[in-house]
Amino acid sequence: MRNAFIFTLRSFKYKKIIGKILKVLVTGATGFVGSHVADKLIEKGYEVKCIARKTSNLRWLENKPVEIIETSLNDKEKLKKAVEGVDYIYHIAGLVFAKDYDEFLKGNRDATKNIIEACAEVNPNLKRFLFVSSQTVCGPSPSLENPIDENYICKPLTSYGKSKKAAEDEVLKFKGTIPFTIVRAPAVYGPRDTATYDVFKLVKKGFGTLIGLNPKYVSLIHSDDLARGIIQAAESDRSIDQTYFVSSEKFYNWDEIIAAMAAGFGKKSVMKIKIPHAIVLSLAWISEQFGKLSSKPPVFNYEKGIDFIQDYWICSTQKAINDFGFQQKMSLENGMKDTINWYINNKWL
Repeated sequence: MRNAFIFTLRSFKYKKIIGKILKVLVTGATGFVGSHVADKLIEKGYEVKCIARKTSNLRWLENKPVEIIETSLNDKEKLKKAVEGVDYIYHIAGLVFAKDYDEFLKGNRDATKNIIEACAEVNPNLKRFLFVSSQTVCGPSPSLENPIDENYICKPLTSYGKSKKAAEDEVLKFKGTIPFTIVRAPAVYGPRDTATYDVFKLVKKGFGTLIGLNPKYVSLIHSDDLARGIIQAAESDRSIDQTYFVSSEKFYNWDEIIAAMAAGFGKKSVMKIKIPHAIVLSLAWISEQFGKLSSKPPVFNYEKGIDFIQDYWICSTQKAINDFGFQQKMSLENGMKDTINWYINNKWL
């Protein structure tokens, strides 16, 4: 309750400064990235509304001054009520795992189509529709010297990447009608993350896995940097109807990443295990087959295996730097330590 009081006090101060508290709507605020964006919006003094399904876990929103709107992104009428009168919309919700491409399209393309169409119908004064997309819409880079940028022709490798590209296309249809900004996120880590959690657990035990025999490079951003960059993009006058990569300025190979994780645990080194591509793809195929027998989609499938064996998942942040001054503030070493401390303090490790 003390945190809620502090947040409310900040909101009051903000209102006194500008005479009006701006209203924002966040989708995906019960998830990893969305919850960090919601936190920063609260700190900035916005009046925050969050869309959540009836079955959503609200643990990251508890005791915070947010209004929860219980609906799904498939309910067009409830979406109209949710988006009416807000100044900014941060559409961060998305489907990361699915049984097939049609399910991905429903969770990513169709959900995006529903909420932006609702905006067009009932909120003509919207200041910005910020859509969080993914680096996967473009596919990997051809080389270390040629990171993908916003002019790159999209070549998504997976159903997930294709569905996020389809969602971007729905947003682009409203150019000139609704002021929008698209932010493509790379791999993300940080407090509350479950996707990289298993990697941290393995490193704590003294092991690190490397895919393939050659170094692989990735763009990798801490959740705090990404959340801040997303809000900067939404608030910038120069970013209207534009697309950006918000990412680390440096490209990391997995030896560096594992070393930074190990250092965060106070370890000088860990035993590194290299897994050949053929074994990665075989394990991915087997996981996919078992997934077909389950009611839940597999976390690791053959398409994910294809993702893993790419050499260069890297992107350029130059456009974001030029247009709204984005900067990576969290170094890899500090970011890993911050994440590990959170896992330990919250008894995840």
